Amino acid sequence: MTYVIAEPCIDVKDKSCIEECPVDCIYEGERMLYIQPDECVDCGACEPVCPVEAIYYEDDVPGQWQGFKGYNAEFFNELGSPGGASKVGATGKDHPVVLQIQKKPESN
Repeated sequence: MTYVIAEPCIDVKDKSCIEECPVDCIYEGERMLYIQPDECVDCGACEPVCPVEAIYYEDDVPGQWQGFKGYNAEFFNELGSPGGASKVGATGKDHPVVLQIQKKPESN
């Protein structure tokens, strides 16, 4: 099992989770962050620091965001498991579904 980043991260990318991750398994896409499932050690350090509550344990992803389990894993189909996000830097890419999601503007 692993942690998953869901839709609330899109266009936010706070990166607090990256600073907390002891194994450097959170990679930066163009619009959101992704957790490399083979590198995640399930420590949970990232979850409480996310300001938009976008990170969930795989079994706890809310129903409306279940697809993000696959999106997180599929993001790494081409990238693989590089052994640390700091080596890779921002990828400039996103999962194709993430690219199509239109976020509603925040109302004040």
